Amino acid sequence: MFGLNDKHVVISGAGGGIGRSLVAAFQAAGARVTACDRDAGLLEPLEGVAKYVFELTEPEATERAVAEIVAKEGTPDVLVSNAGFSRAETMEQVNRQSWDQEVDINLTGSFNLIDPTMKAMIANGGGAIVMTSTVNALSHYGNPAYAAAKAGLVAYMRAIAVENGRHNIRANCICPGSVRTPAWDHRVEKDPGLLTKVVAHYPLGRLTMPADVANAAVFLASPLAGAITGVALPVDAGLTAGNLRFIRDVF
Repeated sequence: MFGLNDKHVVISGAGGGIGRSLVAAFQAAGARVTACDRDAGLLEPLEGVAKYVFELTEPEATERAVAEIVAKEGTPDVLVSNAGFSRAETMEQVNRQSWDQEVDINLTGSFNLIDPTMKAMIANGGGAIVMTSTVNALSHYGNPAYAAAKAGLVAYMRAIAVENGRHNIRANCICPGSVRTPAWDHRVEKDPGLLTKVVAHYPLGRLTMPADVANAAVFLASPLAGAITGVALPVDAGLTAGNLRFIRDVF
């Protein structure tokens, strides 16, 4: 259906909650998956994939890993730049260390992977790039440093779409809302009612699930989205469509 049978898909952050769903969704679509992560232990449960462990914040190591992937697995047809990091913080809590860490992982680390991979794609006739950003890049919902880094990723995506479209490169971002992954568990332990409070802000009355993000990525990576590039797609249960709480309180 998706036209991804035997296409080579490289996924970063493949061992995380969203990453595992990405791997499963692309495998279900018939793709050959190369799973990348900084933590070998997170990749261990994944089956039927090529596995590569490297640190995205180290540009030389990342470039070597990309070269090895191209040599051993073939040039990627699709890159899903999914690796990222966030902490729950407000503006008062942002400091130099947290700022640098968020930007290094979420923006510079993404560039370190995308740039050499994209060059290989161009040399091979083109490809599709899907980046995991966030609704925080579209409007502010907290986490200032994370939001700034992911907004930079959206701008980088658009630059790729505009300047490298002539090389048959498509680039798009997925902007998830709150995704129910194990990353929430420690906060829910402290506040069992937290998710109920969070869900109240979403028009669909639920959180985004990892599979929701993965399904959107498969579509954007596929020939079905062949005329779609430069798009920041919210996958957010309606959060960015409008302020549901405002309507309830005012009207």
